[in-house]
Amino acid sequence: MESFNLQFLYCIMIIAIGYGLKRSNLIKEKDGEGLSRLLFNLTLPCLLIVTFNGITIQSSLIVLIIAGFVYGLIIASVGFLFFRKSPRKIKGMVRMMLPGLNIGLFAYPLVEVIFGHEGITYFAMFDVGNAFIIFGLSYFIASFYSEVEEVKLEAKTILVKMSKSVPLMTYLLVLILSIIGIRLPQPIIDVSEIISKANMPLSLLLLGIFLTFTFEKKNLKLMGHYLIVRYAVALAFGLACYLLLPFNEMVRLTIVLGVLLPASVSVLTYSVEFKYDKRFVGTLSNLTMVISFLLLWGAANFLL
Repeated sequence: MESFNLQFLYCIMIIAIGYGLKRSNLIKEKDGEGLSRLLFNLTLPCLLIVTFNGITIQSSLIVLIIAGFVYGLIIASVGFLFFRKSPRKIKGMVRMMLPGLNIGLFAYPLVEVIFGHEGITYFAMFDVGNAFIIFGLSYFIASFYSEVEEVKLEAKTILVKMSKSVPLMTYLLVLILSIIGIRLPQPIIDVSEIISKANMPLSLLLLGIFLTFTFEKKNLKLMGHYLIVRYAVALAFGLACYLLLPFNEMVRLTIVLGVLLPASVSVLTYSVEFKYDKRFVGTLSNLTMVISFLLLWGAANFLL
């Protein structure tokens, strides 16, 4: 456990370095957008290629895909009930933020230092179900409540958006190859392994660069309601799965830790596309990062 806490401390230090670089104006927040694209479109796909190379897909791993998807549906349903009396724009903004989880940037660096590549495999499977929620359900919600008249919500639109997600397409590719037993050529694996080593430190630096603490008092009540719904449902679902599912420890740990992760970074993109309050969405997303980090540390210390 001492080694585990030390790894968390290292992660905090790297995040603090990223935040310090932004505060000192050596790196600007807009620079983080380019770094984010690099992580999502290169280092993360390479990490997935290395992680899934040669693994055997077991039934317990398929359960993680289902769990990631079902959790998204459940918390979205709770959000529909809880915020049903809110103004239309508020409904769209908070409801689109509830279902998705930030696994690619937030979870992987922590999981990699704690559980190694085995842990990445489990969380990657969980993220497959989560990806369909982010690019399907969250996008649907954001579009449905949008005041942007030219936006047309069609199945084709959602499918096109999903097909443009490099991480999601990589998930599906490596998953299919693993199921049918085809291995990628060794040079591709070797190059991917070299690039994938940059994913953990760059992801943590990016979290620090995007970290901000600006609040508008008028939004505090709404933020509080959102956070209560998000983490109450997460804790209830995670503990139920951990105590009741008849699968190995790592499967149950993945679910209970996975649902505690912060809001997906995609909501920032959706807030721009559908004309929601970007400052509110950004601030609330940052709050979930801080709270999730503390909850993950506490949960991991308790369960491991």
